Amino acid sequence: MSDNDDTERKRPNILVTGTPGVGKTATASLIAETIGLKHINVGELIKQNKCYDGHDDALDTHLLDEDKLLDLMETMLQECADDNVGIVADYHSCELFPERWFDLILVLRAKTDVLYDRLVERGYNEKKRSENLEAEIMQVVLDEARESYDTEIVQEVQSNTVEEMESNVERCRLWVEQWVANNS
Repeated sequence: MSDNDDTERKRPNILVTGTPGVGKTATASLIAETIGLKHINVGELIKQNKCYDGHDDALDTHLLDEDKLLDLMETMLQECADDNVGIVADYHSCELFPERWFDLILVLRAKTDVLYDRLVERGYNEKKRSENLEAEIMQVVLDEARESYDTEIVQEVQSNTVEEMESNVERCRLWVEQWVANNS
């Protein structure tokens, strides 16, 4: 996946992003299972490989070591490309990933009442809930995606119900079929 790499991918890479609690991991898992892509849960990858530089106690979160994460993911994506396997990654941020890595950016959105309930269920403290709800209201992740990637590959979809999640997965399945047909 490096700039001087001549490997042309035969399968697409998808990034599922959005505010914490919108359903990224559930959606990405279902996309991977349905379409036959490798799922990379970036948050878990960060934890497993200790890709952090400290801790923010107020928000109860680790501080990301972006270089370590990107180096790790670069290797994983190249191995998948070499094996003709596409990936679907999920993470709450997208601007740190190189544009060349992804062919589709799926930005999940949720109504604030639905999101609030999900964040309470996760045990997020008031400060963390408020910050994430504000980010969703202000469409921070969507704007970040539109600023970081070609707007043609950024898709905003709702993720409030199981039916919406299933519809999003079906849209991705159809998109992947078209991508493969166009790139074979």
